[in-house]
Amino acid sequence: MSVEQDPRTIHWRKSSYSNDEGGSCLEVSDDFAGVVPVRDSKVPTGPVLMLTPGAWADFVSFATNR
Repeated sequence: MSVEQDPRTIHWRKSSYSNDEGGSCLEVSDDFAGVVPVRDSKVPTGPVLMLTPGAWADFVSFATNR
């Protein structure tokens, strides 16, 4: 994420595993090349974890194979 990027303007998408009952949810952005921003959907103004595409793929693989 660039230093100039305002987090409020990033397009976030919620995990397909989330629901409207307030469970543990992740949001991810596809707006950036070479990095995958991830945040807790319950804390949208909280910290953003910046992952490499490979680390994100590993995480998704691990989470979906559980």
